[in-house]
Amino acid sequence: MLIATWNVNSVRTRLSQIINWINKVNPDILCLQETKVIDKDFPLKPFEELGYEVIVFGQKSYNGVAIISKIKSENVTKGFSGYLADHNDVNQFEDQKRLITADINGVKIINVYVPNGSSLHSEKFDYKINWLNCLSSFLDEQEKKGDLICLLGDFNIAPSNKDIHDPQRYEGAIMASEIERNALNNVLKERLIDSFRIYEKNTGHWSWWDYRNNAYELNKGWRIDHIYISKALTSKLKSCVIDSNPRENIQPSDHAPVMINLDLDNSNEDYFEEEEDFFEI
Repeated sequence: MLIATWNVNSVRTRLSQIINWINKVNPDILCLQETKVIDKDFPLKPFEELGYEVIVFGQKSYNGVAIISKIKSENVTKGFSGYLADHNDVNQFEDQKRLITADINGVKIINVYVPNGSSLHSEKFDYKINWLNCLSSFLDEQEKKGDLICLLGDFNIAPSNKDIHDPQRYEGAIMASEIERNALNNVLKERLIDSFRIYEKNTGHWSWWDYRNNAYELNKGWRIDHIYISKALTSKLKSCVIDSNPRENIQPSDHAPVMINLDLDNSNEDYFEEEEDFFEI
């Protein structure tokens, strides 16, 4: 089962690029972030014509997440409400559409767009940390049910210095602070494993390049888009790759797709066998 995540920075602006990528890669599940469109205006038809079911949770101009799947989705939830009704902070997160989940082929897919946080010591940064703490509580509830989890999306955090092209320059800065990394670790709690780091231990692999200052051309990137899986799924994991090719498109998203292949029913293996030379790994 080929599962991908991609912050597309506007699904309507990047629609043709997304469809072209789907036709090339043929993922079973594609999770999008920053769709930037309300649900009724999401371009469903191009995906449905390719045989995908589309679940959306969006808002105008900002945020927004979607799960696009060839396999039937069940038990869909949107946002934290319902699971965390008693959580002290849950109400403040209802306006921003950043989390959508579905059970697909025995795995709970949790697609997230973590707040950026803007700058340390700002209200937006406090919001980011509180949001991550709420996500941790949300996962506690899933863990109690014994779900196999695939948590993926744009986390706006580099987990370690080797996930940044120039860690000394950004030490303690937004997306690289110990506060954010500790909050992320509190989400994972050693129950979820970073799929990418199972295969690649070294630095030099990025999923996001700033639009400014020729960051992509100079390969000055960050790895902030992640796929975490339950420990019980690691024996099923066959690959995890970053596909930087779409970043070379005209008017691309500033993020690249990240994908894993799990050895489950409905998996797609051919693409990895035929195209492995094009990937970061």
